[in-house]
Amino acid sequence: MILEAVMLLVKPGLKSDFEATFKEASKIISSMDGYLSHELHKCIEIQGKYLLLVRWETLESHTVGFRSSTEYQEWKKLLHNFYEPFPTVEHFEEIEI
Repeated sequence: MILEAVMLLVKPGLKSDFEATFKEASKIISSMDGYLSHELHKCIEIQGKYLLLVRWETLESHTVGFRSSTEYQEWKKLLHNFYEPFPTVEHFEEIEI
Protein backbone atom coordinates (compact mmCIF):
# COMPACT_ATOMS: atom_id res chain seq x y z
CA MET A 1 0.00 0.00 0.00
CA ILE A 2 1.21 3.49 -0.91
CA LEU A 3 0.10 6.64 0.90
CA GLU A 4 -0.09 9.79 -1.21
CA ALA A 5 0.16 12.93 0.95
CA VAL A 6 -0.60 16.39 -0.38
CA MET A 7 -0.71 19.69 1.50
CA LEU A 8 -3.25 21.91 -0.24
CA LEU A 9 -3.36 25.69 0.19
CA VAL A 10 -6.71 26.94 -1.08
CA LYS A 11 -6.93 30.52 -2.31
CA PRO A 12 -8.61 32.94 0.12
CA GLY A 13 -12.40 33.07 -0.11
CA LEU A 14 -12.73 29.75 -1.95
CA LYS A 15 -12.98 27.36 1.03
CA SER A 16 -16.70 26.55 0.65
CA ASP A 17 -16.49 26.16 -3.13
CA PHE A 18 -13.41 23.96 -2.79
CA GLU A 19 -15.04 21.66 -0.22
CA ALA A 20 -18.19 21.27 -2.33
CA THR A 21 -16.19 20.64 -5.50
CA PHE A 22 -13.93 18.17 -3.71
CA LYS A 23 -16.99 16.09 -2.76
CA GLU A 24 -17.85 15.88 -6.46
CA ALA A 25 -14.24 15.10 -7.44
CA SER A 26 -14.09 12.34 -4.81
CA LYS A 27 -16.34 10.23 -7.04
CA ILE A 28 -13.70 10.41 -9.77
CA ILE A 29 -10.71 9.27 -7.73
CA SER A 30 -12.63 6.58 -5.85
CA SER A 31 -13.57 4.93 -9.16
CA MET A 32 -9.94 4.39 -10.26
CA ASP A 33 -8.17 1.03 -10.45
CA GLY A 34 -5.77 0.64 -7.54
CA TYR A 35 -7.56 3.21 -5.37
CA LEU A 36 -8.12 2.09 -1.77
CA SER A 37 -9.35 5.14 0.18
CA HIS A 38 -8.90 8.86 0.74
CA GLU A 39 -9.33 11.49 3.45
CA LEU A 40 -9.38 15.26 3.39
CA HIS A 41 -8.46 17.12 6.60
CA LYS A 42 -8.87 20.85 7.27
CA CYS A 43 -6.14 22.58 9.28
CA ILE A 44 -7.30 24.10 12.56
CA GLU A 45 -4.54 26.71 12.82
CA ILE A 46 -4.24 27.92 9.23
CA GLN A 47 -7.28 29.03 7.23
CA GLY A 48 -7.43 27.43 3.78
CA LYS A 49 -4.88 24.69 4.49
CA TYR A 50 -5.89 21.06 3.88
CA LEU A 51 -4.18 17.68 4.00
CA LEU A 52 -5.22 15.13 1.39
CA LEU A 53 -4.29 11.50 2.06
CA VAL A 54 -4.95 8.88 -0.64
CA ARG A 55 -4.19 5.19 -0.30
CA TRP A 56 -3.24 3.32 -3.47
CA GLU A 57 -2.42 -0.35 -4.04
CA THR A 58 0.81 0.61 -5.83
CA LEU A 59 2.72 3.77 -6.72
CA GLU A 60 1.92 3.17 -10.39
CA SER A 61 -1.81 3.07 -9.61
CA HIS A 62 -1.47 6.79 -8.91
CA THR A 63 1.45 8.00 -11.02
CA VAL A 64 0.58 6.05 -14.18
CA GLY A 65 -2.98 4.76 -13.92
CA PHE A 66 -4.69 7.83 -12.48
CA ARG A 67 -2.48 10.59 -13.82
CA SER A 68 -2.57 9.30 -17.41
CA SER A 69 -6.34 8.81 -17.40
CA THR A 70 -9.15 10.90 -18.84
CA GLU A 71 -10.60 10.93 -15.32
CA TYR A 72 -7.52 12.80 -14.10
CA GLN A 73 -8.16 15.50 -16.70
CA GLU A 74 -11.62 16.00 -15.18
CA TRP A 75 -10.10 15.99 -11.64
CA LYS A 76 -7.65 18.71 -12.73
CA LYS A 77 -10.39 20.78 -14.33
CA LEU A 78 -12.47 20.64 -11.15
CA LEU A 79 -9.76 21.22 -8.53
CA HIS A 80 -6.47 22.65 -9.73
CA ASN A 81 -7.72 26.23 -9.98
CA PHE A 82 -8.28 26.33 -6.19
CA TYR A 83 -4.59 25.99 -5.18
CA GLU A 84 -1.96 28.68 -4.65
CA PRO A 85 0.82 27.66 -4.79
CA PHE A 86 0.39 24.41 -6.66
CA PRO A 87 0.89 21.53 -4.19
CA THR A 88 3.73 19.05 -4.00
CA VAL A 89 2.64 15.41 -4.02
CA GLU A 90 4.65 12.92 -1.98
CA HIS A 91 4.31 9.15 -1.64
CA PHE A 92 5.03 7.05 1.45
CA GLU A 93 5.22 3.39 2.27
CA GLU A 94 4.61 1.93 5.69
CA ILE A 95 7.50 0.43 7.61
CA GLU A 96 7.30 -2.37 10.13
CA ILE A 97 7.94 -1.16 13.68
